[in-house]
Amino acid sequence: MIFENIPTVPSAEELLDKSYRRATRAKRGKRILDRKSKLQAEESMLLTAANILSDNLAHIVRKFPSLDQLPPFYLELADVMVGVEEMKMNLASVQWAGEKIASLARKYVGMMREADDAKIVRKQAFGRISSIVGSIDGNLHFLNEARNKLRKLPAIDEGPTIVVAGYPNVGKSSFVALVSSAHPEIASYPFTTKGLAVGHFTRNGVRHQVIDTPGLLDRPLEERNEIELQAITALNHVGKVILYIIDPSETCGYSLDTQLHLLDEIKNRFTAPFLIVANKNDISEADIGDMSMSTLSGGGVDEVLERLLEMMPIPPVRDEITE
Repeated sequence: MIFENIPTVPSAEELLDKSYRRATRAKRGKRILDRKSKLQAEESMLLTAANILSDNLAHIVRKFPSLDQLPPFYLELADVMVGVEEMKMNLASVQWAGEKIASLARKYVGMMREADDAKIVRKQAFGRISSIVGSIDGNLHFLNEARNKLRKLPAIDEGPTIVVAGYPNVGKSSFVALVSSAHPEIASYPFTTKGLAVGHFTRNGVRHQVIDTPGLLDRPLEERNEIELQAITALNHVGKVILYIIDPSETCGYSLDTQLHLLDEIKNRFTAPFLIVANKNDISEADIGDMSMSTLSGGGVDEVLERLLEMMPIPPVRDEITE
């Protein structure tokens, strides 16, 4: 998963404590016999602290994935959850601090070599460094909160994907379980009331995924907040074909008119082709939709899956470069 390897982002206080403890140990390792050895000890303290801080800050920035290279699906989700531009600005502030600390350390080492008392100059340098790290404490907290949110996103790739939509109890989860892994992975999104069910199956050597969408595509869009609507838009990046399941028997608890109204709303959000399938044909013979099936008996399920695969867009073939 793209975000799962982001480590915990330490606070400014944690970073300073770590660097100054190491700096103190570095000084203890020096034998102070004369002015030269005292200067070397003070330089060692300053460079040790500065190197630890600049290295740790650079590590924080490096461990976040390049936002400009994120797949569109994850880029949009990251924008929904934490704000891409905000994350860029906070990462830039942390990077600036690391570079500034390294530059200051070089400057103050030169000053120490010209000073009568290197310890006084080193303390001045520590004061400047502490001020810089303290100034980005808010940035560090923002990035740690962003890290905690983004790590919760389940792994969804942008390969051949069927998104299943429709009201609750129409048979969406049953379809996912029948055509994919016996126990689909239930992965919670921070902006859904329930977890997305992500199942996988392989056809002709190609791995496909099928996504049930409880909490997102199962109630009128006017009832949703802006975050949910953006999340639905993000799903448009991975949904290569949409299966909309209808229950004509209305035993799901929702009228047929209500179900068709939701279908019209979702169609305005997705550019992928739709397959409209009437489920529960074992108890209802209503002639509606493109196909019919029964997820209870399994009748028609294979045919629906085959039709969905036929509707799946063929990925573009990359031209081979010949010498």
